[in-house]
Amino acid sequence: MRTMLDRLFTGAGYLAGLFMVGTLLAVLASIFGRLIPAIDLPGADAYAGYCMATAAFLALAPTLRRGEHIRVTLILNQLPTAAHRWLDIFCHLVALIMSGALAWFSIRLVMQSREFVDISTGLDATPLWIPQLGMAVGTSLFVLAFAMDLVLLLAGKQLREESLDGEPAHIE
Repeated sequence: MRTMLDRLFTGAGYLAGLFMVGTLLAVLASIFGRLIPAIDLPGADAYAGYCMATAAFLALAPTLRRGEHIRVTLILNQLPTAAHRWLDIFCHLVALIMSGALAWFSIRLVMQSREFVDISTGLDATPLWIPQLGMAVGTSLFVLAFAMDLVLLLAGKQLREESLDGEPAHIE
């Protein structure tokens, strides 16, 4: 199960990378469209924003699983092992609840945008539920990653391998 979920998170990371490339292409289309009006792509700026937001949300879960999110461990590292574990579990539980709320409202936003036929105000008139899907999927994967981490912590297992210098090792 863990391997399957890690593959899912890795796939989301690669998909986030593709959306970053999409951001680049949309920005380039916007630039060249201003220079050469014949090839102007209406709404290129909006598409760049949609791609960037989707990339950011899809990257949340793989970044968490790789241990790359910024953590303030000033207090955590000063605690004894048992207290460290319980505070880590508490923090993951709070994060699970907060990310769950974000995912819930993101999914709800997509459903409402589709129901009300909400479209962007730009020249492209894109149905907003389409770019909002990236946020809903990304936050849902983020919840799944936090749940996976919480289960591992409760089972007393290590979240990720440590490298020789004490930093989280990159798990492929």
